[in-house]
Amino acid sequence: MSPPPPINGSHRLNNKPCVYNPPTLPDIFLTALSLLFLFSSRQAHQSVSFLPRFFSFPPKHRRFLGVSSMSLTNSNFPTPQALSDWLKPRLPSDSFASWGVKPGTKNVHNLWLELSEGETSLADSSPPLRTVNVVTVRIIGKDNRVLVESRQELSDGSVRDRFRPLSEKVKPGENPEEAAIRAVKEELGSIIGGGFGDGGVVKIVPGSYQKKVEERNSVSYPGLPACYVLHSLDAWVEGLPEGEFCSEEEQEYEDADGSRALEKAVSVRKHYWKWVSPDSNHS
Repeated sequence: MSPPPPINGSHRLNNKPCVYNPPTLPDIFLTALSLLFLFSSRQAHQSVSFLPRFFSFPPKHRRFLGVSSMSLTNSNFPTPQALSDWLKPRLPSDSFASWGVKPGTKNVHNLWLELSEGETSLADSSPPLRTVNVVTVRIIGKDNRVLVESRQELSDGSVRDRFRPLSEKVKPGENPEEAAIRAVKEELGSIIGGGFGDGGVVKIVPGSYQKKVEERNSVSYPGLPACYVLHSLDAWVEGLPEGEFCSEEEQEYEDADGSRALEKAVSVRKHYWKWVSPDSNHS
């Protein structure tokens, strides 16, 4: 067998000379760029078409996508008017106009005070999302009946139906048990009297703590979505009447900065309570 012919940069194909020309650097670069563009386009198409198959995100609920929003506090709003000016373009005009006017609602001064106390934060979005930690105290009485607040009488003369256990916003630095004891003192102190803080009046039921998160439109602030982080506790409270009764609430905030927001805010004057069976449908 004869050896193969030497490779000298050219050979014959069908008796025609064929010369090999190596690719130049621009040719290699353009080829690589074309392949990269093709691969990226396919990946982008796959990622876009993948999401709708498994997830459906309503346009107004983009916060569920995990997109972080700046959390705003009172330092962003030096006055209630500054807060009002910020809210107006971000809320439905008819909803915002009903704040403090529609019976049972609060006004922008209330929201500003909540921000001042660190009880509430607002996400910088449209509409803004109000996040608030709330402690719910299920007070257990005779025959395991549960104390619920049937209604509230507000400072503007309106009455707001409730039918839920004692609830109060958690202040910064409080744990749920501390917030529960303070809530009982504020809303039932006029009936019980003193003795708070020594474990003699309010006793938390061991193992009763539960936590859940709910998102819904706020009744107090129409048009403003709210995320409620709910801390629930059962408690025994001494000195409560066995029948229906009414209590007066202590002043919730102090007007330390002289802004007069306190006197313009809608506050709760009286709470009306009654005992219900433990299987009653209440929040």
